[in-house]
Amino acid sequence: MKIPFVDLGAQYRAHQAELDAAIRGVLETTAFIGGKPVKQFEEAYAKEYGVKHCISCANGTDAIYVVLRMLGIGPGDEVITTAASWISTSETIGQTGALPIFVDVDEFYNIDVAAIERAITPRTRALIPVHLYGQAARMDAIVEIAQRRSLVLIEDCAQAHFATYGGKRVGTFGAAATFSFYPGKNLGAYGDAGAIVTNDDDLAKRCRMYANHGALVKHQHEMEGINSRLDGLQAAVLSAKLPHIHDWTKRRQAVAAEYRERLRDVPGVFLPDIAPNATHVFHLFVVRVPDRDGLRAHLAKLGVETGIHYPTALPFLGAYRERRFEPAQFPRAFRNQGEILSLPMFPEMTSEMIAYVADAIRAFYV
Repeated sequence: MKIPFVDLGAQYRAHQAELDAAIRGVLETTAFIGGKPVKQFEEAYAKEYGVKHCISCANGTDAIYVVLRMLGIGPGDEVITTAASWISTSETIGQTGALPIFVDVDEFYNIDVAAIERAITPRTRALIPVHLYGQAARMDAIVEIAQRRSLVLIEDCAQAHFATYGGKRVGTFGAAATFSFYPGKNLGAYGDAGAIVTNDDDLAKRCRMYANHGALVKHQHEMEGINSRLDGLQAAVLSAKLPHIHDWTKRRQAVAAEYRERLRDVPGVFLPDIAPNATHVFHLFVVRVPDRDGLRAHLAKLGVETGIHYPTALPFLGAYRERRFEPAQFPRAFRNQGEILSLPMFPEMTSEMIAYVADAIRAFYV
């Protein structure tokens, strides 16, 4: 049996009529940049998410950068974030001229709250938790630290659309939050796409302006900005998919529950736990296993595609080589990078497919 890591084709076939109609509508009206499709998606996403503003961007990386710039983060500042994420989280901090300050992760793969306090210095201006793999970070403690230490709080929700903490959606705790709609995300476009959400009217206005060459009205540039606009085709695809996101989330959670049941007694396989007060939308189903590379090769021979998110923790990437980080500074992140394995995860997975993957893993370890 062949089990893909993600099957976007299955999703398309299940909703082909809606998606084809959405794309055809953009082609017929030639609303390729901005216009009605983008406005409709922004309004729909803001309403569904329960926020005042959604500002679309060309991608999730730009979304982080735009927020940081419009919150005044720049040279001389420090921004605390997790040691385990995609480089977008940290590289955007560096692009502003600020310095990313990494802290280790907790047992749920999210930023270690206990380590945040120790990382704060007089130069610390902001804090960016990442809701990694689809699980909410400990936002009660993070909000308390940010408020007590007067830090700007920005949530990176690229993998956690509609996840919650304490019954409140991630992305609604801080000054702003950012999302990626990369094709493989829980809500994915058919190309790069991203967004910022916020309840701050002034911040929303400045972010929208900055992402559009510094202008809200064509040719009226109030600042130097960047070109980071969501195109009409991606907006239309996202609008067609948005009504299905909650059903897809429930199915992802059901797939995860079945994985957990089938793998619970396999020795040495550490399954992802769900943190207290948090929900997990399972963008990824990540296990920790001994001989990760051997298991991955074994699964590949049996037709099971897997991923590693991520094979190198951020402090140990070549981009940060000059800072000479040591494994002892980030013991969990360093350990995890050699043991984590992402199993196939998508809403269209069947019980037969899940069983095949689980049986293949069991055969390797038992």
